[in-house]
Amino acid sequence: MPNTTDLDPSKSPLAFFGSEVRRHREKTDMTQKDLGSKLYCSGALVGYIETAKRFPTDEFADGCDKIFETDGSFARLWPLVARLALPSWFREYTEFEASATSIRTYQAQYMYGLLQTEDYAREMLRMGRHEDLEAKVAARMERQDILMRQDAPQIWVVLDEAVLRRRPADNGIMRAQLEHLLSYRYDPNMVIQVLPFSAGIPTSADGSFNLLTMNEGADFVYSEGVGSAHVMAHPDEFKQAAFRYDLLRAAALSPEGSAGLIASLLEEL
Repeated sequence: MPNTTDLDPSKSPLAFFGSEVRRHREKTDMTQKDLGSKLYCSGALVGYIETAKRFPTDEFADGCDKIFETDGSFARLWPLVARLALPSWFREYTEFEASATSIRTYQAQYMYGLLQTEDYAREMLRMGRHEDLEAKVAARMERQDILMRQDAPQIWVVLDEAVLRRRPADNGIMRAQLEHLLSYRYDPNMVIQVLPFSAGIPTSADGSFNLLTMNEGADFVYSEGVGSAHVMAHPDEFKQAAFRYDLLRAAALSPEGSAGLIASLLEEL
């Protein structure tokens, strides 16, 4: 089971929610498995929620109120948890990413992190003037280990054409990156589409975002700003973002047409 001893309730609304679940559970002498059986979920999910590694659903919050007789406290807290802005949260995001069953992502400016070659990642991080460059490159490459797992998530990537045309000064880096994209052409767990300039203004003109579907716990939307990350686990907001993503997929080139465009850009280098 996940370790609860390191949880800091002041870190975020999600952490506070988890700490309250743990506090009431322990007060009633229930194990995580006991609580999970009453909430019709696994004990592991209870542990993940208690350690802020999964988002609770509204049904989970309502169930806690009934079991602990907390007069709607968890239900009132849940909307704050579901509309969650967390600065400097990317380390935690990678744990969610590694547990997702499917990932849908739209990338407006840069190559999706799970698809970056090491040299492309290094160049991008160097241009961002990040400290500990090699450590950050290594961490990004380590993220990609999930693609090699037997239970790898299903991933659907929509890349704006700008991503493919914004090239490092060294053409060799971009050449290797485009070849890497083409290597996924027939991968059963990966679909790559390109949103061409000819499609006009994209339905997500405000930037990139990811949709993560979890095996247990609430699905959520993840996006980044300057020095911060924004997460939305409210089902209405997830539904709206999913619809926006479907519009992006519909406007994009087919996977085969996208591979053809990538191949043509490769020939230009």
